[in-house]
Amino acid sequence: MKKTDKKLEKALRDGLTQVCETALDSVVGFVWLTHLVNFNAFPSSLKIVCVFENDADLANARESGQDEYLCRLITDELSEMGVSIKNLRELIQFDTEEACERSHNGKWNERFKRLTLH
Repeated sequence: MKKTDKKLEKALRDGLTQVCETALDSVVGFVWLTHLVNFNAFPSSLKIVCVFENDADLANARESGQDEYLCRLITDELSEMGVSIKNLRELIQFDTEEACERSHNGKWNERFKRLTLH
């Protein structure tokens, strides 16, 4: 990883940590988020996964517009970092602990292999 990539990774991690802390206080059922990225194709390769405790919590969040709220938090944070992505909503995915347990026995690394980083 190049030095510039390390700096960008740290900035992403710090910014998304802020988003996570805000969401933990304000979005019912939200438990964590993570990101995956191929720095050779950044920013289009960025994938952000927001994880909820269970399927019902995610469904409720979508019904109440909390998914859009999370997207706005992420967009605002990335904008503050100077990262501009046209279709950021396409790069943000939502998942649940329940779904990972059901289909991948709780092994998130296996589940994340399905994400394509361009």
